[in-house]
Amino acid sequence: MHAEYDLLIVGGGMVGASLACALLPVAAELQLRIAVVEAEPMPAADQPVFQPSYDARSTALAYGVRAAFERMGIWSTLAQHLTAIKHIHVSDRGHFGAARLDAQREQVPALGYVVENHWLGQVLLSRLRQDGAPWIDFISPAEVVDLDNRAEGCTVRVVQGEDERELKAGLVVMADGGRSALREKIGIGYRQSSYEQHALVANVSLDRPHRNIAYERFTDSGPIALLPGEDLDGQARCGLVWTLPEEAVDEVLALDQRAFLDRLQQRFGYRAGRLTRVGERYHYPLKLVVAEEQVRAGLVVLGNAAHALHPIAGQGFNLAFRGVVALADLIIQRHREKLALGELQALQDFEQSRRSDQFRTIGFSDRTMKLFTSSQPALTLTRDIGLALLDICPLGKTLLARAAMGLDHPAPRLH
Repeated sequence: MHAEYDLLIVGGGMVGASLACALLPVAAELQLRIAVVEAEPMPAADQPVFQPSYDARSTALAYGVRAAFERMGIWSTLAQHLTAIKHIHVSDRGHFGAARLDAQREQVPALGYVVENHWLGQVLLSRLRQDGAPWIDFISPAEVVDLDNRAEGCTVRVVQGEDERELKAGLVVMADGGRSALREKIGIGYRQSSYEQHALVANVSLDRPHRNIAYERFTDSGPIALLPGEDLDGQARCGLVWTLPEEAVDEVLALDQRAFLDRLQQRFGYRAGRLTRVGERYHYPLKLVVAEEQVRAGLVVLGNAAHALHPIAGQGFNLAFRGVVALADLIIQRHREKLALGELQALQDFEQSRRSDQFRTIGFSDRTMKLFTSSQPALTLTRDIGLALLDICPLGKTLLARAAMGLDHPAPRLH
């Protein structure tokens, strides 16, 4: 551990580790010293080992993240346990509207990929532990309990076991999640609105191959998503995200496996086949949360600490990842030009550039959820006509597909 760093990242999860990995290829050239402070113990510096688990949680990666992961040098390893999304099927339960997107038609190998969270985390951290020395220090298990942020440099108070010390950094990035205690400690407020819904997350098995199709099925009580996953024990496995009203969550959680599958089958239909098994069920409340400040002098807030949105269309991590790549490009540019990383105007310009993406992505998920859960006849007819027209409009499909793949954003430089 050093006393001073160019960059200190609070949180070594998927967002924080991605930022460190994005900077690793140029760290030696730029003499860029980075610290990652993580509350959980870090894994050993060895090759990531995939450990199959039926109940593993998954994330949908947009096709556009591939270029950045390739530049980080981890795509070939990550791809060993990815499931390609080659088709997307969007439908409105009980109505005629439906739309289909196809990777082959868009001339890409996949519209996106499904990755188990623990595999992505292992690959990111293993890359850093194997190749990060001497430029990246892991300080874990440890906690940042306070910070004094200034443009000329931040002072960070870190507690590790019985030891407490102060570290200095040119820039501090908070990527410690939606329940960030540090965000509260330093007085960053946030706007929050509840959807009065919970997301029920589990893995389910089908009686037939999933054929790499991702389903988004809108119902009158909320959307149901099925994401194709790796087969396990000879069974096709899909990730389920089922949006439920708050008052229905406890009842659905209490159902035994057969009753649960019957209820889900009745709501989703048989488009993907017959549901044969469900694993452990998790749930969490759905809220739209946006931090009131995402930058201060010497400080940037990233990922769920900056914004949390409805899981519809699976854009949460992809939005955060675009912020990671944009910030990495800014850090590389400014460090190369020997400019202060924490200069407020530069960070405000970064925030402004990210706000448009956030506004568009968050607004799309928010409006889509509200549109497809409305029972007003006029809105119901409008959305179904819209889906039907989209399904027969090649240009509309391409525009939607490019947005879903994250190809309507600048490509990462990372050099």
